[in-house]
Amino acid sequence: MIFGKIDYLNLLPFHIYLKRSPLQSYTKKTIEFKKGVPSRLNKNLRARRVDAAVVSSIESYQKRYKKLNFGIVAKRDVKSVLVRKNSLPKSDPASASSNLLAKILDVKGEVIIGDRALKAYLSEGGERFYDLAGLWHERTNLPFVFGRFSCTKNFSRYKRLTKKFLNQNIKIPNYILATYAKSRGIGKEDIKWYLGFISYKIEPKEQKSLRIFFKEARLLKSRSKQPKM
Repeated sequence: MIFGKIDYLNLLPFHIYLKRSPLQSYTKKTIEFKKGVPSRLNKNLRARRVDAAVVSSIESYQKRYKKLNFGIVAKRDVKSVLVRKNSLPKSDPASASSNLLAKILDVKGEVIIGDRALKAYLSEGGERFYDLAGLWHERTNLPFVFGRFSCTKNFSRYKRLTKKFLNQNIKIPNYILATYAKSRGIGKEDIKWYLGFISYKIEPKEQKSLRIFFKEARLLKSRSKQPKM
């Protein structure tokens, strides 16, 4: 099992669960070497440098992958996928789904994702940003799925692993919170507050949201190919 790890706070409970799980020590060490931002993990899974990862939801659309009903979900606001107001349009190189979502929602400005976005939100104030998950919910009355667990092999093993995680309430030890707070420049209480906006089960509402997102993505791609008059 070679699992790619998104190195963001939004998956911190899952990473703690993996460390405590009865996985082989080699597998646990590999996770730390195969970590990165979503766009990098998309490429790693596509190239089969890893056999599983929580990849960008738009990447999970590929038929080459087997998908699990586990991912990074925002029921309403997310606080870590933002567009800076009154700024020049700019994509975030770490992203795939978020850049696309901004285009679908026709939100202009600089896209910022992950811990960098959360830190900006906390330090600069939420009024300076558009929260893309919140805008999606206003438009569809549905949650948004930013990432989905996808794999190329060992499907049954990953399915058992994620099912056990979803049935547990993972508590984050204070020393781990302190470590992440120091490395990310985000307070411990702010990390706990932020994780309250994140969920991991992909249920019927989330599946419906994904179908709408994929449809909108296809329409956007089709329009971009049409010749301009």
